[in-house]
Amino acid sequence: MSGRVDVRHVPKPWGHETIWAHTDRYVGKILHVKAGEKLSVQYHVKKDETVYLLRGEMKYWVQLPGDTEMRDQRLVAGESFRITPNTIHAIEAVTDIDVLEASTPELDDVVRLNDRYGREGTSAP
Repeated sequence: MSGRVDVRHVPKPWGHETIWAHTDRYVGKILHVKAGEKLSVQYHVKKDETVYLLRGEMKYWVQLPGDTEMRDQRLVAGESFRITPNTIHAIEAVTDIDVLEASTPELDDVVRLNDRYGREGTSAP
């Protein structure tokens, strides 16, 4: 139904995320990551996402098809990158960053391979 929607602010060990859209077809988020912080090395089984760097500079560690390790796909403000299912990736903030993320709605589809904050495995629903 058309109209105003609730906006959720979710604290994270690396900063916070603002979920400004969540439907059965898509999700819109803003990730605020503090300089020097890094999200988990992860992949998604179903989730398809595209990020757009609104502000700052980030290292985007991505293992592209055919690669045996992740490579830095550095992004600066105004650049975008798509992550399809089963692509290993991690965001690392060089400066404070704000990342706009548009994705399919599977918020809990996160398989963590490595996490500096001690979180392990697949996130719980």
